[in-house]
Amino acid sequence: MTDSDKPESRPMSDFLRILENEVQIAALAFLAAVYALRLVWLFRFRNRKDRTFPAGRGSAGAGYSLMSVALPGAMESTRRRPGFYAQFIIFHLGVAAAIAGTFIIPYAPGVFEVRPVMRLFQAVIGAAFFVGVLRLVRRMTNSVLREVSSPDDYFSLVLLLVWFAAAALAVPNRPDRGEWPLILYFGLTAFFLVYVPFSKICHYLYYPFSRFYLGRSLGHRGAMPPLPGRRGAAPAAEDRP
Repeated sequence: MTDSDKPESRPMSDFLRILENEVQIAALAFLAAVYALRLVWLFRFRNRKDRTFPAGRGSAGAGYSLMSVALPGAMESTRRRPGFYAQFIIFHLGVAAAIAGTFIIPYAPGVFEVRPVMRLFQAVIGAAFFVGVLRLVRRMTNSVLREVSSPDDYFSLVLLLVWFAAAALAVPNRPDRGEWPLILYFGLTAFFLVYVPFSKICHYLYYPFSRFYLGRSLGHRGAMPPLPGRRGAAPAAEDRP
């Protein structure tokens, strides 16, 4: 690595430096504050006891329900179309990589000086961008999805695509060759941190609560399905003759 490739030798404007640090910290603090308030609101709901006679274990049902995201065979959509599950994994790996980049670039830039690591991040984020395009096209061309889609669905997905593209270009972290990819990347990140708590993207905050209470109720009533492929498992309704 030459001296011109070292992070300290790469000029950066004050605007970009503030955007990567103070602006991101302020936006992250806002996100944390909103989520803290929502968690306080969620925990204020009373935990009501199921009045039905127990036919199973609620804890087992809750565990199964929480882990259903890791059981593609338990869902009809991913069981019949495993490509959907692969898209789900790739898309969320891209989100995780893009989020990680917002911390690596300002606070651990040496990570992306390792070219294979930088290229791996770009590949994962690029694959997520491609999956996002497939999702957008499917949402626009599938008549059922069009009926249930709101403006927020399209806006969030398009914004994520732009964010993925900006992240892939910003990962090399070369402000000396042009700051606009980094400015776009960190500008969109700050916007997301403020926007996400009020959009459908915040579904991950409610997922543990909804899956836990649903699974506990069904497990208590003995209505949880057996694990796919398990001996003695009853066939799913759509698989029965």
